[in-house]
Amino acid sequence: MYGIDILYTEHDHVVRFTNYLRKLCGEILMGEKPDKDTWLKCVDFIRVYADDHHHGKEEEILFTVMLEKLGSVAHKMINTGMLVEHNLARYHTQSLEEAVNALSEEPTLEEKLNLITHALSYVDLLQRHAHKENNVLFPFAARSLSPEDLEKVNEASKTFEEEGAKKGIGKYVDWLMEVYPDAVSEH
Repeated sequence: MYGIDILYTEHDHVVRFTNYLRKLCGEILMGEKPDKDTWLKCVDFIRVYADDHHHGKEEEILFTVMLEKLGSVAHKMINTGMLVEHNLARYHTQSLEEAVNALSEEPTLEEKLNLITHALSYVDLLQRHAHKENNVLFPFAARSLSPEDLEKVNEASKTFEEEGAKKGIGKYVDWLMEVYPDAVSEH
């Protein structure tokens, strides 16, 4: 089950990242000035690793096969649940980037609140989202898809991973481990 297993591993990284974001928000609350470069690296991690790479793999591969093969239950889980949450995460990411840029131009309390609001909204959303996928959606897919369909997911995931490796996706995990080295995996 390579295709699903890699999604679990990526969730470990995304949850670790959300804990790092929570830490950064705590630092602001304790009076530290937000570092624009650090926050923009966070936005980049979200967009490239969490969204393009991880959510891309879910949407283009696993969800597509599930929707083709598993009927109305998969439709409800994916179209009215997971994809809605992916889009809400994109909204918070865009709003977070806007808040980072606004705060660097005018460091007001209101802009700090906007930054913290969207960062923590993203944190809460992605932690709950990963928990649902890990405990409901992925196990459902693993037991409901045929061996042939699971192999299709595996092969497409391997190709997706190879393309990601060529683009340097590993640098995002390396960066995360560097900036937040002492975190404990929650998978």
